[in-house]
This record gives sequence, C-alpha cells and structure tokens, in this order.
Amino acid sequence: MTSRTSRASRAPTTRPGTDPATRTEGLSTITAAEHRALVIQNSKTSGLRRLGDWLAEDGLRVDLVEAYDGAALPESTDGAAALVLLGGGLMPDADEKAPWLAQERVLARAALESGVPLLGICLGGQLLAHIAGGEVKPDHGLPESGSTALTLRPEAADDPLFRELPEVVTGMEHHVDAITGLPATAVWLAQSDRCPYQAFRIEGAPAWGFQFHPEADAAGVRKWDRDRLREQGFDPDEVVRQAEADEPAAVAVWREIARRFAEIATSRHAG
Repeated sequence: MTSRTSRASRAPTTRPGTDPATRTEGLSTITAAEHRALVIQNSKTSGLRRLGDWLAEDGLRVDLVEAYDGAALPESTDGAAALVLLGGGLMPDADEKAPWLAQERVLARAALESGVPLLGICLGGQLLAHIAGGEVKPDHGLPESGSTALTLRPEAADDPLFRELPEVVTGMEHHVDAITGLPATAVWLAQSDRCPYQAFRIEGAPAWGFQFHPEADAAGVRKWDRDRLREQGFDPDEVVRQAEADEPAAVAVWREIARRFAEIATSRHAG
C-alpha cells in the first residue's frame, strides 16, 4: 500500500485504498508496526511503477513524497526502514531548479550514517555518488536510452543484491548526465559500453546507486518522445522492440533485486 504526501497548501491526500487513519505527514503518522520505505519522487514522470508493487509485496509500505510537486521532505529518516531516491532530469546539486534537493542530500547522508538501507535510481544514484565524494557531470559522454546490456563485475559476486545473477543482464536507461567518478568508498558492481558506472555500493553501508531504471518497463518506453530518441541517434521502433524482447528476463532479475533489498530493510528494521 502506498501513502502520498501532499503540497503544504492543500489537505493531506492518500491514494485510493489507503486507510485515512494512516495518512502521512512525513513519516510520523503511519502505523508504528509497519516497515516504511520513504520514497522521494523528483519529477512527475519518475514514479515507482512496478518497483512500488514489488516492495509492497515484500513487506515495505511506501511513503511517497512528491517533492517535485511541492511536498515537504521529512526532517530525518527516523522511523524509516528504507530510503529510495528516484530519477529526474536534474543534477544532484541543482538546488536553484529543485530546492528540495538540499534536504534530499541531508536524508541520504543520514541514511548512510545510521545504516538505513538506501537505493538511489538514476538521479538518486548520482546523488548518492555525489554526497559520498564521487563526481557527476551533465551531458557527459553518449546518451543511453532503452534496454541496455549491463555487465556485472567480479565485485558483484558477493554483493547482497547482485550475487548469483547472470553475468550480463539488461536495464532500462534514459539519461544524458552520468557519474564520472565513484566515491573512494564505493564498490563498483556493473558497467555498460557507454557508461561505466551503472551500479555501485557504498562500502560498510547498505546503500546502492543505479544509473538504470529497474522500475521502467516496455509499456513505458512506448510512451517516450520519439523525436527526442531520434535526436539522440536512436531508432524509436528498435528501442521499443528491444525493450519488449528483453522484458521477461529483466523482470526476473529486478524482481529478485527488489526482494533482496526489501529483505535487508525489513530485517534491519525488525531488529
């Protein structure tokens, strides 16, 4: 079940099916016994999609903060079983365009310090790299759009999320900005031909950054701007065809990743 915060200027709202008794104002009013995943949405188009369903199935109740729409971020990660930072067409320190990013960085640092499991996706992964001492550059290298082959590195063999997965998997990409230098404390987990830093973990913390989008599916790709894809050098029809062909295997991989992340979060929170 997903709860959603609202703009300060309007009354709190919840998604259909949400118990009004557990409407959120940050994290404080969800039932204390629940394992809550605090999720920050940085743009209108960067929703949780299937990842939200998977996390819910595995015991995490999503507390979605629509930061792009004016919802205030909580002051801390206290009470959260996990923190998930979603994507968006921003740099992680673009505070003039997205003022909430300053508090998002505060929450990410707090998660690292307190051991709250953290998952950063696209912009979220870049933000994690940024706060941990890595480097992120705008419009860097060649763009990636669509289903993309990701090669797991040897370091992934004993990673809590990536262990025992196929050596090559596919992930959905849609970015022009990129991580250009990992933090010194990062364990490099996966790479692609165009963008080397596709997945990493911060050493000593249950914190992962992804450049790709495990939540994105072929149905969403069909809605992408075809002219924009052509401008980037992609054939829109081929992008859709490849996404559809890769989807069954990709779903199996990212569903397992979601299960493992939720298990880490719920077990730590229960302890």
